Formats: sequence, C-alpha cells, structure tokens
Amino acid sequence: MKTPRMVVAALVVCAALSACGGQDGDDRTGTPSPSEGSPVTSAPSSGPAQPGDPTAVPPTALPPTALPPTKRPPVGPSVPPGPGATTITGTVEAGVEPNCLLVEGYQLIGGPRDVLTVGARVTVTGQPKPDMMTTCQQGTPFVVESARRS
Repeated sequence: MKTPRMVVAALVVCAALSACGGQDGDDRTGTPSPSEGSPVTSAPSSGPAQPGDPTAVPPTALPPTALPPTKRPPVGPSVPPGPGATTITGTVEAGVEPNCLLVEGYQLIGGPRDVLTVGARVTVTGQPKPDMMTTCQQGTPFVVESARRS
C-alpha cells in the first residue's frame, strides 16, 4: 500500500515540474516569449560608458588640497601643542581592554596608530583629561595631539 502512494506522489511532482518547465514564456495566449521577440543587435550606444567598458576613463583621485581641511591627511610637522599641553616619553603598553594603549600610566586617546604600537618607544604631546569617561578601565585619559617615535 505504501509503494503505490509513493509512485503517485512522484508522478504528480514530475508532472508539475514538467508543466512549469515547458512554459518558456508562452502563456498559451499567443504572447511570444522573450526569445521569440525582435532580434538583438550589438550596435554601440552613444550614452555614458558602462562599468565594464574597457574604453572608460577611470576617475582620478582628488589632490589633498582639494579636500576640506578636516579631511586632509597630515602633512609636514605637527602643530605646536595647545596651552596646558603635556609631553610624555615612554614605551607603549597594551591595556586590559582591546585597542587600549598606555604610556607611563596614561591611557592614549587618539593619535596616529601607525606610530602608537605596542612596544614602541614614543614621545607623545597632548592634554590629560582625568574627568573623561572611557571603556579602557585603567590609566588617566590623555588626548594625543602629536606623537613620534623616540
């Protein structure tokens, strides 16, 4: 009794799949399928270049001076420290939390991460901010204005 049910179910599934697959855009009302429409031509378009077009000219990067001052990369010597600035020299240590860096008991906030790497001997200039809240849970927050290897 179980075998005939499975055979009937398999036949119904096969019939449904062949009915779906056999339509090919023809809805039996005389509407042609997309493959039966007008021929496709390969005439060049006069519109803008498409993303895959090998003749398209790639966009050029803007020079740093064309960017707004807040987006420009640092060039040349750093600005002199502001009033109340402190300079610290020491070895960068990893904090207990991820991405937290310490020098001489100060937690470094900001600064160039290519210079401030764990184990590097650096001279950092900035402002201590003992009232600033951070997630690092150690050290006195120190907002870095400039940093260099020493």
